[in-house]
Amino acid sequence: MTQRLRLALLAGTVAALLHAASPLAGRWDLTVTPKTGAPYPDWMELAESGGKTTLRIQPRAGGARMIPDFQLSGSRLHVVFSKADQKNPEITWDLEASGGNVKGTILRGGTAVAEIAGVPAPKLDRKPPAAWSEPESLFNGKDLTGWAPMTPNNNHWKADNGDLLNTTGGANLKSTRAFNDFKLHFEVNCPDDGNSGIYLRGRYELQIEYQAVDANDPYHSIGSIYSFVPPSVMLPRTPGKWETFDVTLVGRRITVVRNGVKTIDNQEIPGPTGGALDSNEAAPGPFYIQGDHTGGIRYRKITIQVPKL
Repeated sequence: MTQRLRLALLAGTVAALLHAASPLAGRWDLTVTPKTGAPYPDWMELAESGGKTTLRIQPRAGGARMIPDFQLSGSRLHVVFSKADQKNPEITWDLEASGGNVKGTILRGGTAVAEIAGVPAPKLDRKPPAAWSEPESLFNGKDLTGWAPMTPNNNHWKADNGDLLNTTGGANLKSTRAFNDFKLHFEVNCPDDGNSGIYLRGRYELQIEYQAVDANDPYHSIGSIYSFVPPSVMLPRTPGKWETFDVTLVGRRITVVRNGVKTIDNQEIPGPTGGALDSNEAAPGPFYIQGDHTGGIRYRKITIQVPKL
């Protein structure tokens, strides 16, 4: 055995032991409470991969990111979330696990700007139901009954010839009902350069987009669970044409059939995506349709099936 191999094995063993010994290991559903403004959800995963301890954080918006600069010492974790640059000071997190939960502080340039509280993310390891209910319409094609704009003073959603149309970027649209496990069907017509998405339980974004920046990026392209679960099959992009989606979510396992092709097959969603309403993954949640990016996107034939009692 070479010296290099011995060192690599030793480093892997140390990392694995460090990870196993830390009460911070695993996935955490976080709530961040800033000094000013409303609380918002984040998510964090401390894991062991390839003999190394890794840290992944899903911030308030955007995609999940791997954090290379952190120090783990027993029940304490110091994170350099972003380094200082010409415009922004360094942002750090200081966390501590205690009593099965986690708490901490976010500092900007050394000044505390927010508090963090977290609980272990639930496994949500459920079996599919024996049977599903008959499909029930969530959109009547005539008005917004069953839906509510999240910022009413900036709403541009309307019923238009049987379609649910967002005329221009503005409010997101949330269902007035919440759901746990379900089978969702919908049709969507996304124009060229359009960007939307449907949040499942209000926490996991199924991406809908036809923007050039995402054309060859499976983690952020149409049909992905944004930044977490890419399609296994990249179908042709057809902006301006109607497409069908059939989405089954049981626990945190998701299957997506797009235009009759299974593109995600019973894959695990590790945690909330950017833009989630909350981090309470154990609770039912609404659907919400992203409307704050671009307009011109149409949805129709939105139906839901739930486990049959």
